[in-house]
Amino acid sequence: MTIRVLIADDEALLRAAFATVLDSQPDIRTVGEAADGAEAVRLTRALRPDVVLMDVRMPGTDGIEATRDVVRDVPGSRVLILTTFDLDAHAFAALRAGASGFLAKNTRPGDLLSAVRAVAAGDAAVSPRFTRRLLDHLATHLPTTEKAPHAALLDRLTARERQVLTRIAGGLTNTEVASALSLAEATVKSHLGRILRKLDLRDRVQAVVFAYESGLVRPDRGEHTPASGAGRVP
Repeated sequence: MTIRVLIADDEALLRAAFATVLDSQPDIRTVGEAADGAEAVRLTRALRPDVVLMDVRMPGTDGIEATRDVVRDVPGSRVLILTTFDLDAHAFAALRAGASGFLAKNTRPGDLLSAVRAVAAGDAAVSPRFTRRLLDHLATHLPTTEKAPHAALLDRLTARERQVLTRIAGGLTNTEVASALSLAEATVKSHLGRILRKLDLRDRVQAVVFAYESGLVRPDRGEHTPASGAGRVP
């Protein structure tokens, strides 16, 4: 199956460069280009691409607002954010808006292709440890436990699912979670799938953001502290 990609960036040379890399692959095809967020949303609605490469800073409608519109109006299209810097506050805002991952604009061609394929397959294009670094860097933007907007939703999860989510938010891979909890890796994947369904989340990145915003995990001087009871199973 060919992965159809829309490129949204206000720099024509960058759009051309990304298109050249993408179209060099037999399983990926560029179906459109947009120079601003409003055009990106319009073309996404019309073309229904599998993946939208979305620059976070564009004139008029920026990439964050455009991501929010795409996720709401075209749920089948997944957004991969392009940022100038790795740890960009705008990248976190885009993840909260529903993006499935982000890449630095100077990423290597092979990493770009891997990210597009991962997002098209429904996975997140942010490594677990990179997600952890991002959330550490932006800890001051996260709500306090007392003001966590999604805390009540935690009641939907079993104690074991909270354990799994806590460790995923701490930057562990599925293999590492399995080792830490003495579970099979397939069991961890099953737990993660149920977590996503119960909380109506799109992917692993959204699950990590939820863990922080709900107060399940709290950044504390670079350490990831489970909320009371989150790390134990009766």
